[in-house]
Amino acid sequence: MAERVELWWARRQFSKGADVPYPVGAYREAWAPFPMLIRQYHPELNAGITLTQIPPAADVLLCWECDGGHRFAATPAEQRNRPGRERRRSAWCPACAALARPPRVRTPDSPARQPRPTRELCPKTPSVAPGEAFVSACAPKPASAVEARLRSDLFERLSVTAGRNAVRTSRPFFDHVEVWPDILLPELRIAVEYDSTGRHGLEHVGKREQADLRKDRLLRATGWEVVRIRTGRLEKLGPHDLQLASLGRTAVARLIDTFRDIRGALVVDAYLR
Repeated sequence: MAERVELWWARRQFSKGADVPYPVGAYREAWAPFPMLIRQYHPELNAGITLTQIPPAADVLLCWECDGGHRFAATPAEQRNRPGRERRRSAWCPACAALARPPRVRTPDSPARQPRPTRELCPKTPSVAPGEAFVSACAPKPASAVEARLRSDLFERLSVTAGRNAVRTSRPFFDHVEVWPDILLPELRIAVEYDSTGRHGLEHVGKREQADLRKDRLLRATGWEVVRIRTGRLEKLGPHDLQLASLGRTAVARLIDTFRDIRGALVVDAYLR
């Protein structure tokens, strides 16, 4: 059960036998991918304890204040998972989120609620075997110039089939039975993803992170492996992920070394140009 921050801090002082059980900055990297939460947290509202002294997994109630002046209590886990797939800043504040989407008021004259129609899967996915890479008409365009440059650099070093942008899955992923990794290396059956927090710090965090994990599980279930390049101090999601500050000259070399760890040097080196 979550407890007030003062009680939690006193208990940690007792258990660790120290006045400061967690030094300032101890969890700075864990909170860095959440700039909006850093803005909403104020030490003066939380017994003078800074956010970097609180483990993200701590079951403790913290006081937050949004840009609109709303104050509310929430645990670190509740705040980190609050945004979902929405990019509104109000998603980090329950009061602002409720104002942005007020509840419907039903009256006696309101028509009866119709049952939701069954979600239909997109019929454009070709009838190929699960795990097969193909060119999808539904795949989104590359999200950034950085991603496009990484793709170009990889295909300059590796002689593998280019142009595939989707993998058929054995189970649905939202409205499709296909997923669209950023880069596909069909001969190695390795997918590369480039992840950043984006302009507002909402990309690849919270429920969007859960969708990334679900996509990775679907790929691995069909024999593929996933390597995520995590920037902006995003934490690793899988065993082969790379945490990089930027995509410099060594990024492609580190990726190829990771491919060797996954498929073996003999297999990967056979595709080097």
